[in-house]
Amino acid sequence: MSTMKGWAAEQAGKPLVLSEFDLGPLGAEQVEVAVDYCGICHSDLSMINNEWGMARFPFVPGHEVIGRVTALGPQAKGLTIGQRVGIGWSSNSCMHCKQCLSGHQNLCAELEATIGGRHGGFADKVRAHWAWAIPLPEGIDLPSAGPLLCGGITVLKPFLAYEVSPTARVGVVGIGGLGHMAVKLARAWGCEVTAFTSTAAKADEARAFGAHNVVSSRDTSAIKALARSLDLLLVTVNVSLDWGALINTLAPRGRMHVVGAVVEPIPVSIFQLMGAEREISSSPTGAPEDIATLLDFATRHDVRPQVEMFPMSDINAALKHLEEGKARYRIVLDAKA
Repeated sequence: MSTMKGWAAEQAGKPLVLSEFDLGPLGAEQVEVAVDYCGICHSDLSMINNEWGMARFPFVPGHEVIGRVTALGPQAKGLTIGQRVGIGWSSNSCMHCKQCLSGHQNLCAELEATIGGRHGGFADKVRAHWAWAIPLPEGIDLPSAGPLLCGGITVLKPFLAYEVSPTARVGVVGIGGLGHMAVKLARAWGCEVTAFTSTAAKADEARAFGAHNVVSSRDTSAIKALARSLDLLLVTVNVSLDWGALINTLAPRGRMHVVGAVVEPIPVSIFQLMGAEREISSSPTGAPEDIATLLDFATRHDVRPQVEMFPMSDINAALKHLEEGKARYRIVLDAKA
């Protein structure tokens, strides 16, 4: 048996409370990880507020974990006690379906979220299947690495899935928690990067992150001037936009890829797609191998999310900071502080 101490949401929308939970026996293929750092994602806030209707209370949020392996189930493979690992949005999959066996574990019908039906990383320890505890490369910046495990892989996934060329022209809509990482990664990938933002004050920051060009997402004429120029347009926001104008920025055979949780239907004219063989797509996070590739790439090119650090004991203040839209651009909790 093993107990954990974590900051738990006891009911929707309420402050988190430090609680203790009995985790039961360690599963045969599970690993237990002592948490050093854990990022806060907007998805944690959505789960705390039960915006998606899938939260099961009480639960401990947190799914951007950086920590050390402290225990291994008898059938856990490839990891050692003391090894530094990261755990992201997903923590288990069946490992025997077609998707799992073909390396697309993130599409498994039995995929389990780290904070879905289990306790996450706003805690002293967390558990996951061994395949989802991703070894960290030497030299990675540990305090800022957590957001790569969720937001980072979310925005890099289309580059991996669709073999985006380093000579591609890439647009990133929204310079926030996801978008600022997308700009940094696309620039490191070798692409020409155009950032779209509705906040004029973020223009200089977007350029500092690596954007070659910055366009106001409220300026229709500026968007029209980009017609037929972008090979990939990555939408990282969750609000309704001028979709027709954005689709028209795509070059022939260009792709608009949506990773922001846009709740309203996206209106599409088939003629905008058909004539130029354009595509619209979306994806969740990534498989373990995708995440490992991201971590290696980010370490090699020193791509770090811009983070604000809070002691884990100040979790409720950190969540308020995020909810008020003040985070620049990701928040990370220090479990040791």
